[in-house]
Amino acid sequence: MVKAVCVLAAGSSTSITGTITFTQEGPADSTIVTGEVKGLAPGKHGFHIHQFGDYTNGCMSAGGHFNPLGATHGGPDDAVRHAGDLGNIIAGDDGVAKVEIKDPQVPLIGENSIVGRSLVVHEKEDDLGKGGNEESLKTGNAGPRVACGVIGITK
Repeated sequence: MVKAVCVLAAGSSTSITGTITFTQEGPADSTIVTGEVKGLAPGKHGFHIHQFGDYTNGCMSAGGHFNPLGATHGGPDDAVRHAGDLGNIIAGDDGVAKVEIKDPQVPLIGENSIVGRSLVVHEKEDDLGKGGNEESLKTGNAGPRVACGVIGITK
């Protein structure tokens, strides 16, 4: 079993925090993503694995969505999607979003491992590539990056 963790830090103008854990039993198994994010506006927020674990320019240095197959943006249940498209997390009135995702496209093991990449929480809802415009097929129109963190191996 391989485990990884991401401690989310606020973007440039927010106080959003969180801890997300990733667990994968073996190379053929889906990765289980759990945790919580605090300080969000109530509602849906785009939740994506981004290409780089680089924060030299804040969350912007994380690059685009992790997309090793060169696909267009989609939802987590879509056949065509970026590997890093995890959809939305939903914050309650208290600003807390509980995360429980099982996903086969974000492995901790193998050539497309997400270890060393970043997790980004966006200000707006991800339209899952169904927004009818070019930006929807790139980013899901999820808006600014409000929190981010690097995914690293843990015990």
